[in-house]
Amino acid sequence: MTGEPDGPEDRLRRFATIWSRAVFPVTSTSLTRPELEQQLLPLARRLSDALKARSFDAAVGQAVGAALVAAHCTDPEALSRSLDCVDAYLVLYCGEDGPQEALRTRSARLQHAMAAGFAGALRERTLAEQEAISQAALNARSTVAEALHASEARFRAVFEGAAIGIGIADLEGNILQVNGALLRMFGGSEQGVRGRKVPEWTHPEDAPQVWRLYEELVRGEREHYHVEKAFYRPDGTALWTNLTVSLLRDADGRPQYQLALMEDTTERRLLNLRLRYEATHDALTGLPNRTLFFERLEKAVSAGNDQRFGLCYLDLDGFKTINDSLGHAAGDRLLVEVADRLQSCATAPGEMVARLGGDEFVALTTGPDTEREVDALADRIMNALVTPVRIDGRELTVRGSIGIVEGPAGERGPAEVLRSADITMYRAKSAGGNRFELADPEADARAITRHGLTTALPAALDRGEFFIEYQPLVHLGDGSVHGAEALVRWLHPQHGVLGPDRFIPLAEHTGLIVPLGRWVLEQSVRQARQWQERHADSGPLRINVNLSPCQLTHPGLVQDTVDILEREGLDAEALCLEVTESALIGADDDLLKPLRRLAEMGVDIALDDFGTGYSNLANLRRLPVSILKLDRSFTQGMQQFPADPVDLKIVEGIVSLAHSLDLAVTVEGVETGAQAEQLRILGCDTAQGWYYARPGPPERLHELALVDATG
Repeated sequence: MTGEPDGPEDRLRRFATIWSRAVFPVTSTSLTRPELEQQLLPLARRLSDALKARSFDAAVGQAVGAALVAAHCTDPEALSRSLDCVDAYLVLYCGEDGPQEALRTRSARLQHAMAAGFAGALRERTLAEQEAISQAALNARSTVAEALHASEARFRAVFEGAAIGIGIADLEGNILQVNGALLRMFGGSEQGVRGRKVPEWTHPEDAPQVWRLYEELVRGEREHYHVEKAFYRPDGTALWTNLTVSLLRDADGRPQYQLALMEDTTERRLLNLRLRYEATHDALTGLPNRTLFFERLEKAVSAGNDQRFGLCYLDLDGFKTINDSLGHAAGDRLLVEVADRLQSCATAPGEMVARLGGDEFVALTTGPDTEREVDALADRIMNALVTPVRIDGRELTVRGSIGIVEGPAGERGPAEVLRSADITMYRAKSAGGNRFELADPEADARAITRHGLTTALPAALDRGEFFIEYQPLVHLGDGSVHGAEALVRWLHPQHGVLGPDRFIPLAEHTGLIVPLGRWVLEQSVRQARQWQERHADSGPLRINVNLSPCQLTHPGLVQDTVDILEREGLDAEALCLEVTESALIGADDDLLKPLRRLAEMGVDIALDDFGTGYSNLANLRRLPVSILKLDRSFTQGMQQFPADPVDLKIVEGIVSLAHSLDLAVTVEGVETGAQAEQLRILGCDTAQGWYYARPGPPERLHELALVDATG
């Protein structure tokens, strides 16, 4: 009993064996089947190497196709069987453990290249044969009289024995002679072929120059021409040929006959059309794929004559949930159903639907009035998705988000248009989904900038583009500098200084907030240690550092903090970590555990932006916090005198509650002296804001501390 081949070389030889068995019956060669296998083995090795290469090289497939012709595998059936063999067995025997989908895509592209190489080599071989036949015909007509009989005998042997179709006609188009190969191409009798004049052999797909070239030839203005031309067979089917027509002159050089040489390319053309279809259509849904869509989009956006285009970019909402819960087979059936519905929405001239991949589809419309048509197309798509899809006894609700881009042709490239549609689609999804949005250039610019910042973040940290500014925390009782809050900034090479609101959400989304937060903590603790060394007589200056929700869940938070404090020689009591109220709403014990450990070490925990969330005040007792940072929205009514009485009551109540729980109160956003005085009267402990100082370099805090120390 035999098993699966063991090594790569064994699998390669098995593939070559299967290939040789497939093509040997249709190969005109004196070789035995094992000898043919030895000829195919290096070709199989080249295909295997190309399948696994880092980048695709079409030249390898073309060379293999040409090598088949050189090995006398010239029958179209030999090519068809070779391609079927490559399609079925190349990935199986030579793909090893690579990504199957990518390998099959690479295999399909290799097949296409093989077909092209085979066609090119066969065409060159045919042209050489045609040249020999034409030369023999010319020699036969121009030979001196005493050698005429022998020459015509040689011509007749070539004429009848050639594998390509040959026909001779006079200059009026009357067909005088045809060989057996040409009769077999047309599948009719000699009389049926010779009964029609050359100008009658027209076909709707004739290129415009075909009959112009013919007229020039019969007038003696050109010696030959070569075109691809279709003919009708007697049964109505199409015969596609590579056609070469040459002019034959008499001994005096006057035009006398026309010689037509035909190579049947029908099977090859059908094969190329099949490969082209597979390369430009989605295997699952049958819709045009990304390749074909980009071709159509490029034509649409570059058209002139006041033409416009409209594009709908659709992404299904919640499709991943369906895949995860019901399996990929159910997901595929859903995609097929959605594709059918979308295709029924785009049936007008100038409209098409394509699948870009996954659950992303696009619909394109072109014409002079796409401003109205694209909205109508989006409406039809949304309505088509309303009816639930029934799969395996379940009714699945289908929702989608659509981004619409519409505009005149000639202003933007296809990549820019698709990017705008993609951005707009995600804007619709962010707004709740199951809706469509129109593209907004300003929103596009913001999204592009946001994407650019996201991709630049990792390198920015490595290049040292971040720096920290410090805003003083002032004791409301005596006005002394209590410490400072560390606020990170990004000195971007193009956009200048960016505040945390521009990049912290991006850092949280990408996970870079953990190394960035660790860097901020390290720099801030080091700065606090330097302040303490310079102001040893005036008491320690505390440093407040913000923690994001992502940092709270990072397992290294406590250890990183301990390591930084010990390395920089700063007491834990000099550090305060600020956590937003929203991050702790509904927090369980696992999330609070690292904060409790830090608090037990002596690190203060401040509840930042207090009052903006929906936490229950009674839950403050279970949180390991020692400071409440009151949001600035509560104190805006105190900027003028008299202060808003409602704000006064609210702040008074919060301060009273905090103090009863042994919590200190810090107020943000103090901008006037009236605010500061009112907050002091209400019992707030510390404050920060532009009234005292804007965020600045660490030297600024040093100057303020010196002022306090000297009175």
